[in-house]
Formats: sequence, structure tokens, C-alpha cells
Amino acid sequence: MKSLIVLLGPTGVGKTALSINLAEYYKASIISADSRQFFKGLEIGTAAPTAEERSRVRHHLVGMLDVTDYYSASEFEQDALTIIDGELKSQDIIIASGGSMMYIDALCKGIDDVPTIDEKLRQEVYNLYEREGLEPIRSQLRMLDPDFYNEVDLKNYKRVIHALEVCLMTGKPYSSFRTNTKKQRPFNIIKIGLMRNREELYERINQRVDNMMVEGLLDEARKYYSQRHLNSLNTVGYKELFKYLDGECTLEFAIEKIKQNTRIYSRKQMTWFKRDREIHWINLSDISHSDALSRIVELTKMHN
Repeated sequence: MKSLIVLLGPTGVGKTALSINLAEYYKASIISADSRQFFKGLEIGTAAPTAEERSRVRHHLVGMLDVTDYYSASEFEQDALTIIDGELKSQDIIIASGGSMMYIDALCKGIDDVPTIDEKLRQEVYNLYEREGLEPIRSQLRMLDPDFYNEVDLKNYKRVIHALEVCLMTGKPYSSFRTNTKKQRPFNIIKIGLMRNREELYERINQRVDNMMVEGLLDEARKYYSQRHLNSLNTVGYKELFKYLDGECTLEFAIEKIKQNTRIYSRKQMTWFKRDREIHWINLSDISHSDALSRIVELTKMHN
């Protein structure tokens, strides 16, 4: 049966290298499921596949958007399904790799059909957030959709803002669009979760941040400093350096905050993924890269 192998896990765990070796083994292509790698110009801060890596294996949905573009999990679902439909006509395996939780769920389970938000409205809500913080947005959401307000992580500004946008755009509660019905896919899905022992993962994260700085992350952030209000740039790595460029902290402090916030994000990713019982976990601290590759091939055979 035609299959999609989904290689997922926390940031810095080693998804890119293993996904490329896996793609070369199957002579397959890779769909990026990293919501920041969709944007061109952010190659260093998003650890996007290098030109050499992309020459070895074809990558889809990498660097295809401007930082000013809006792109939702729903749009990703449709784009990824179109790519899979085309690729699986001539091959049996395609690979998706990334750590963006909602985008992986959108691809594997489907996402509810939530209306596209008008850009003017989106900018108005984000301007409010920039001026007054999250509290007035929470207050409006509590009034317009108390059901979702009572279940959402109120510290997750992206989800709170998006829910309010939908309420304001449609005049209906955001929760009314959420059916949580799993959609059936015309291909087999094998989810492979990569993990490492915490100390090792944290060391890899810290080292990766140091490498990014050497490669020019500060220059990359400086290039987009005038556009720092954009949602695409409101992410770990850039927002800390924007504060440095604002004069709010030293560069050393900003770098340490990038490391700390990346480690925090990796924990959030693992918390999210561990709720999914369909994931087959491989601890890269316990086995070699080649053994991990063999294990994935074995699991794929078992599911076909």
C-alpha cells in the first residue's frame, strides 16, 4: 500500500539528517512539516535544509512564502495532500518531517474547515496585542466563546488570537467550527517519533544555537528587524534578537534566552506528541543512526 512516513520529534533531535537518509533509501521526496521553514529568508533561524541537502533529496514546502504571507494549517493540509497525491502516483513512499504539532495533526488527521481570516482584521488584532498584550484579547474571547476560553491554554497567544479572529470574522464562536472528526486518508500513515535523553537533547539545542550565531543568525534577524511585528517572525530565535536590537538586553543574554526558550519549546512538543498513541518512538540516545534507519524500514514493512 502507498505510505506516508511521518518523522516527528522535538527541535534539535536530528530529524533532518535521518529524513534525508530515509528519503535516499526509498528514493522518495520530503514534505516539510516545520511551520517556519515555509518562509524564505529565514534559513539559519529555522535550521532549514541546506542547498547541499536539498540537492540530494527533493524537499517540498520549504522557502515558498514571503515573511509577509499568511499560511494556515488548513492550507498546509491541502497543499501537502496535493503533493502526496502527485508523488504517490509514481512511488510507494513519501516522507513528511518536522516538529510543528498542529501541522502534523492537520496532515495526518485533518483539520476543521475554519474560515480564512481577512488580513486587515488579522492586523488589527495583532496591533491590539502589540499595544496592550494578551489580556484584552482573552477578555473578548471569554465573552464571544466561553466554551473555548475555558479549555484553551490562555498563555498560548497564537491560539487565543486565532480563536478571537474567527469569532470576529464570522460572528460565530470558534468552538462551533471544531468537530475534531478524524479524516480518512487514501494512504497508509506510519508515524515515527524521534527522541533523545533530555541532557543530550539540551546540549544539542545549545550547540545548535551557537552554530546558528556563527552562521549569521544575528544578520538574518537584523535584515527583518523593520518587519519584526509580523507573525512569521514572532518565533524563538528572532524575537530574542529583536529585543537585543531594541537595546533591551545584551547579545549574550539574548543568546541564552534563545537556548532557554528552545528547550522550553522542545518540552511542549514532547508533551503534545506523547498524547498520540499511534507514534512509534525511537530514542536516538540508545541506538546508532544506521540502526534507527533500519528500525524505521522494519516498521514500514510491518504496516504495509
